[in-house]
Amino acid sequence: MPANFRTSPLQTALLLALSLPVAAHAQTTPSSSDTPPDSRTLKPVHVTGSVIGNDYTTDTSSVGAKMPTSLRDIPQTVVVVNRDLMEAQGATSLQDALRNVPGITIGAAEGGQIGNNINLRGFTARTDIYLDGFRDPGQYYRDVFDLDAVEVLKGPSSMLFGRGSTGGVINQVTKEPELKPFGEISATVGTSDRYRLTGDINQPLSDTAAARLNIYGQDMHTTRDVLNNRDGGIAPAVRFGIGTPTQITLSALIQRNHDMPDYGLPPINGRPAHVNPKNWYGLTDDRTVQSVNAFNARLEHTFSDSISLRTQLQYSDYRTDARETAANSIVTASGVTLNKTLGNPTNLPLQDLYAQLASHDRVIHDKLLDSQTDLTTKFSTGTWEHTLVTGMELARETYNNQAYTRNGLPLLSLLDPVQEATPSNVTTTVGNYAQSVGKTAAVYANDTIKFNDHWMVVAGVRRDRFDAHISNTISAPAYAQQTVYFTSVRGGVIYQPSEKQSYYVSYGTSFDPVLEQLTLTSGTQNLAPTKNRSYEIGGKWNLADDMLGLTAALYNLDQTNARTQTSSGEYTLDGNIRVRGAELSAVGHVTDHWQIFSGYSYMDGKIVKALDGTQGNVPANTPRHTFTTWTTYTFAQHWEAGGGPTYMSQRFAANTDKTSVGGYTRWDAMVAYHQPTYDIRLNLLNLANKHYFDALIPSDGGRAVPGIGRTALAMFTYKF
Repeated sequence: MPANFRTSPLQTALLLALSLPVAAHAQTTPSSSDTPPDSRTLKPVHVTGSVIGNDYTTDTSSVGAKMPTSLRDIPQTVVVVNRDLMEAQGATSLQDALRNVPGITIGAAEGGQIGNNINLRGFTARTDIYLDGFRDPGQYYRDVFDLDAVEVLKGPSSMLFGRGSTGGVINQVTKEPELKPFGEISATVGTSDRYRLTGDINQPLSDTAAARLNIYGQDMHTTRDVLNNRDGGIAPAVRFGIGTPTQITLSALIQRNHDMPDYGLPPINGRPAHVNPKNWYGLTDDRTVQSVNAFNARLEHTFSDSISLRTQLQYSDYRTDARETAANSIVTASGVTLNKTLGNPTNLPLQDLYAQLASHDRVIHDKLLDSQTDLTTKFSTGTWEHTLVTGMELARETYNNQAYTRNGLPLLSLLDPVQEATPSNVTTTVGNYAQSVGKTAAVYANDTIKFNDHWMVVAGVRRDRFDAHISNTISAPAYAQQTVYFTSVRGGVIYQPSEKQSYYVSYGTSFDPVLEQLTLTSGTQNLAPTKNRSYEIGGKWNLADDMLGLTAALYNLDQTNARTQTSSGEYTLDGNIRVRGAELSAVGHVTDHWQIFSGYSYMDGKIVKALDGTQGNVPANTPRHTFTTWTTYTFAQHWEAGGGPTYMSQRFAANTDKTSVGGYTRWDAMVAYHQPTYDIRLNLLNLANKHYFDALIPSDGGRAVPGIGRTALAMFTYKF
């Protein structure tokens, strides 16, 4: 890049304001007569001359096309949070990484707060989390120690991923062995007793083979009373045939978690109780113990420049032993229970209120065996160039859940809850035992057709057969079985007038069977799948010698036959939920030394039709505005400093719109000193010590989990 590179005054002003340029398409681009025909597709953003070498941009992703594809050639919104960005922010969990993605909120399943529960574009994505393209259904807390990137594809995507994906999918991309030796060990020490150690060692085994090992261990407390997480994991991988026509990759993820659950604060008068944010309504012997064992084998063979085959097999085993306690209802000193459905309305002072505890105990065991085979062929029909991906998926999942109920749990003062273990007089009753099995068989095809230097079409179709059944020992129904056939489609038209611009329109569908998560609400077992469809129009631009990438999109997402409960307690498919929105992003370098990762999301969510009294409401956990920016600047050859805000507007905890949390802005910052053999970094989380609420739990009137208070993390990394 030229040393005298300068941004235009408009770009600089907008970026300094932490806004997003919307006039990128007005940048001067080469005329068609000056551009070689083979370079007319939009080039990926790239960076040269960076002093330290960190780069938040990513050129390609496989999340939108079943194969590595330029982000500019995917007719949907794609956000990639890469390793450099996660390391700069001190991210340790998937939840930390996803804070960079506007339109994502943190929630929880109705039955409780276990594992990563994500909302994407207003809809739950708990079972739409993937690991290297495979469904990752376990209810566990995901770490990033073994991740190279987190990819988020927005919009219904059942054509690519099968059932679910109403708001999109989240794909975790693991690190792969490389043909060069390297290694690093990182140690982190933070306030509130936070300790973490990670290691990443890569070693070539021959000219075409390599092995890699990632490990981590942590003892992480928080600014909330009592809470702490003690976790660890190991992720080995070996790769053979690197650079040859046939490559084989074997990998595993083995993780153990011993965490303290947090159900947050109960509502009072439709808002989280105005108490000390450190208050914790549980018992000190609560715990969530989890084990994850995932094994992956992948074979890739290239027959020729135009034909390649990839076949993959993954086996995953997840176990969760949860002993969890939370505030179930609010009781007055005289013994009157408040109406939690309405957000516990009361005129009494907080010192006259008590939280009645209830248990959320269960032992969960998930297993998944999944195989995917993809054949990629490139050919021409006349002047049209095709890249056709055809494939099939076969999968079998099981889900077992043994529930328990603890009786005689205590009342805690709402204002000043005592911290105690489970009292000796508490008894335990064995509850329902649910057993579920789901089988998937699918075939699919996706064709990317390039008509000429300017126009492309993406068209795909998938046919799914999803057969699932559930049995219960106590809960109704005692047994239910359903077989669903569904055809999902995807289409997009891409116009690229020059190598700097790309514009698209797209359409996609998805489906949600009643047994999608292998759980079932009684009364829904005979209902057909919920259907979802999305229209999106957008643009993607490269500026400043391909150093800065901008995107903009408008979309309309409809759940056309949502399940809704009638006044008689029955369920029908007469509901309709709609989310309309816009997204903007800017990712890349403004100068050699200054880079930015920024995004904004606007969501206008509405329950258009419902029979349960929520018609006209805003869907739960769907804020109107979310905005995030992370920007860093390198100076004096070895130093780097930066930070930025995360903003989220007001949102409701449940579809009833009776309990809500206010908007907030959280600021983070960092400073780092880099050397070839070591790095030293200081991260400051929630710099202003803002009191805000992170995750929302819809049950029991809508609980809200406070976010982390001001926290400092000092990290030392040794490279060898």
